[in-house]
Amino acid sequence: MISAFSLSFLSPFILLALAAFAVFRPGRRPGTLPRWSEATAFAGFFFSLVGIAQFLAYGSGYSEIPVTWMRTLLQVNLISLTLTVLVSFIGWVVMRYSRTYMDGEEREGAFHGLMLTTLAAVLVFVQAGSLLVLILATIMVGLTLKRLLLFYPDRPEAQRASAKFALVWHAGDVALVIAAVLLMVSFGTGQLAAMAVVAEQQGLGIAGKLAVALIVFAAILKTAAFPLHGWLTEVMEAPTPVSALLHAGIINSGGVILLTAAPLVQMNAGAMAGLVLIGGLTALLGAAVMLTQSAIKTSLAWSTVSQMGFMLLQCGLGLWALALLHIVAHSLYKAHAFLSSGGAVSAVAALRRPGPVAVPSFAVVLRSFALAMLLYGAMAVVFTIVLGPKSAQTLALGAILIFGVAYLVAQGLADLAPAELTRRTVLASAVTAIAYFSFQAAATAIWGASLPAAPDPGPLEWALIILALLSFAGVAFAQALFPLWAHHPSTAGLRVHIANGLYLNALLDRAIGGFRTARTN
Repeated sequence: MISAFSLSFLSPFILLALAAFAVFRPGRRPGTLPRWSEATAFAGFFFSLVGIAQFLAYGSGYSEIPVTWMRTLLQVNLISLTLTVLVSFIGWVVMRYSRTYMDGEEREGAFHGLMLTTLAAVLVFVQAGSLLVLILATIMVGLTLKRLLLFYPDRPEAQRASAKFALVWHAGDVALVIAAVLLMVSFGTGQLAAMAVVAEQQGLGIAGKLAVALIVFAAILKTAAFPLHGWLTEVMEAPTPVSALLHAGIINSGGVILLTAAPLVQMNAGAMAGLVLIGGLTALLGAAVMLTQSAIKTSLAWSTVSQMGFMLLQCGLGLWALALLHIVAHSLYKAHAFLSSGGAVSAVAALRRPGPVAVPSFAVVLRSFALAMLLYGAMAVVFTIVLGPKSAQTLALGAILIFGVAYLVAQGLADLAPAELTRRTVLASAVTAIAYFSFQAAATAIWGASLPAAPDPGPLEWALIILALLSFAGVAFAQALFPLWAHHPSTAGLRVHIANGLYLNALLDRAIGGFRTARTN
């Protein structure tokens, strides 16, 4: 019976089957291997679509799966199926792009084999039903991705980037292994779903809380969060398809770990607080540095750092469905951004001259922020009446998004007449608020039943919410006013420091001898 076996399980296995053939054709122009790579990736995407169609048609009644070991190690739910479709789609697009991009490279066949193996490992990772499978899959992702980052092994920058990636990624793997041991000893099972049930009945305990803290630590490492974020900005020495796959898919691994362990993570208030603090700081740092970068791919890399920080913030606030929606939207956007980054150079060159830079006054900025927040409050009331009450965390996250809109309006439209500025501010804020509450309602309707609801905020949660609001509001306000003090000598120095990421990456460079490697090769 077709409903008794999810065909999404087949996606990683067909990719691995073709990857094995790359061993025999590792060099330049490996015959039909590139075409078969694309076709196999599309087949994986097709089976993922069939898997989610099965789930929608038959529900979660997969208890009749005849393959016992597969039922034990992998899981079928709406979250895993969503991520499977997302990963397989991006994998197909990247492999299609790779056919042309890698044509004629010296190790073209080996590249296709490594990419297919990496995709297969990621697909197993997002469908993992036990901690053992999840850990083995993420270790395999790290091993294959390191080889892809070293596709041009003679480049010192590639050596340094791959060394830092391996150090950070596998440190996360070690944290997951220790967490798995603690959880299996505490709850007597390695199954993720069963752990959540037992933990809800008897509580986490000291060992469980430590295990959750290690899971959060691993997620922070795998999302390139502050302060070990530097490796993500240096992976541009690898071929563009590798950068696209990394930034659009693999970097979301930390978020997937948190979503998989969401019931356990939410039981540890300290771990949730850590996610808010680290995520918020990473988001603000990444956004500030991104605005100072001139290279397109480097700017995209810092954008990924910021977006991953924001995703961690969402998880820390308990907005799990929104975090999953963020992963889906960011993956699709970033895959397109990297694969089309070459065209951005031509687009910039086609511009005859840049437009004028608006210099807003303090009154303009204040008015834009006030109008945006007033309209957001009105929209929040309307959606509360129509769709029901909103949690404090949901309202706070929406306010943070509105701060960004107010910054863009205040700086970009400061040279407009007051009436036109007011109209544009109202329009932009209204569209953003409507879109935010609509997407929040849709995400909750689709995935809310599979994820914990946001907890009722206590004193700690309220303190973190207020801190996040003040931090994002302050940074947005300062950015909007930046043209007023951009020419001050101290500002020029600050811009240099920010452009270099406050030199945090240099500490890790020195720790692994990266600068010495770059000088001696």
